[in-house]
Amino acid sequence: MPLTFHLDPPVGPDLRDGVLTLWTDVTNAGGAVGFVPPATAEEIRPEFVRHLVAMAEGRARLLVGYDEEGAVAATAFLTHNTHRLMRHWIWLYTVMVHPRHQGKGYGRDLLAAAEDAARSLEGVEAVRLTCRGGTGLENFYASCGYKEVGRVPDAIRLAPDDDREDIMMVLPLR
Repeated sequence: MPLTFHLDPPVGPDLRDGVLTLWTDVTNAGGAVGFVPPATAEEIRPEFVRHLVAMAEGRARLLVGYDEEGAVAATAFLTHNTHRLMRHWIWLYTVMVHPRHQGKGYGRDLLAAAEDAARSLEGVEAVRLTCRGGTGLENFYASCGYKEVGRVPDAIRLAPDDDREDIMMVLPLR
């Protein structure tokens, strides 16, 4: 059964707990979402609060995919670029699908919903994201229409002897 996507759902305890659980579960399954396992919801909470503040200030939008049981199963944050010369594109951050839903096509569905959301934003002509090297995510994003535009070697340090590339990708909307 497909996910149901909502842009800017009301923020309350269920959404808060659902996103924190998703983020924790994705991290602990090895997902490249800003933390390394093992992680707890309490470690992730401050980063989520930063996203919530950006949403409250109108700098970010939250896209949530709910499964058939109404649980948070996928998320992505669409973040406006604040530089006056770069407001024609947005960032896509913290793209996550719960591990129990992997392999069902929900990642593609999430990216399609994010593209639709981006197209609905006035003046937005492209979506940019970065992904961690060594995960193969760049191939997935490329299969969804994103183009690789650069790599920064050793930009992400997971551990003292584990540096990864930061891969930049863009999806033109016009």
